Amino acid sequence: MWTPTAWRAASFPPYAGDRSVIRTILVRPHSASTNKKVTRTPTLFERAYYAYQARIRRALHNPFPLDFYFKQGSLLETQFNMEEKKRERRAFGPKFNQEDEFVSKEKAAADKAAADQLALQEGESEDLMPRVHEADANRDYKSLDRKGKRNIYLLLQAKAGGKDIWRFPQGGVEKGELLHQAAQRDLHAECGENMDTWIVSRNPIGVYKEAPLDTSSPDPKAEKITFFFKGHIMAGQAKPNPKAFSDFAWLTKQEIETRVEKDYWEGVKDILSDY
Repeated sequence: MWTPTAWRAASFPPYAGDRSVIRTILVRPHSASTNKKVTRTPTLFERAYYAYQARIRRALHNPFPLDFYFKQGSLLETQFNMEEKKRERRAFGPKFNQEDEFVSKEKAAADKAAADQLALQEGESEDLMPRVHEADANRDYKSLDRKGKRNIYLLLQAKAGGKDIWRFPQGGVEKGELLHQAAQRDLHAECGENMDTWIVSRNPIGVYKEAPLDTSSPDPKAEKITFFFKGHIMAGQAKPNPKAFSDFAWLTKQEIETRVEKDYWEGVKDILSDY
């Protein structure tokens, strides 16, 4: 009987041969930014959809029982009415509910001042954190705080064939070693152990076969097979060996395309997130 464990072992053997390469795609998800959680900016279609849903909800919802929650004429009732008018105009447009023009300017100013004072006392007037981090303004590609609303990936710069290339952390597979174990070991060997990382799955997210070195040879070892594994970083920072690597960077998918070789990009672009 084939169990899931047996299937996994049969599909991805512990030892994949001398021509196998393990590459770890280490990603800091946008929801795991060390600085703050920043949601990505909605598209025009998404904003239109959310606005449409908001108008439907406000048009169909039951009237809010003010008398049950607020004392008539109280400051809390005034504050709620002012905030409710903002929400209605956000949903239905700036010209909706124009009854403010019948209220004297003195009363409107007094209500606003009282509501602002109440919000200050309750700590509601604190400024929101900016969506653009200092690391983005300074173009600091080594910071995990950059691009808070995007997924960013770790790339290393190394010498290969007499030139500098950018690539994901990689390594080989030792005899008797499972592929996901090799991915974790190779990641620590190249990027240091000053990171709290997690290999997401025991199975690779991508497999890439390079062209055989000698097309006339029937030997299957002439093929070079690369297994890609996905990893998440929860804490810490990469510290690559300076003797083996000249630089490292945390990059978005679009930034990776500008740095890696064309063939390399064609092999990895479909396993990277667009966001």
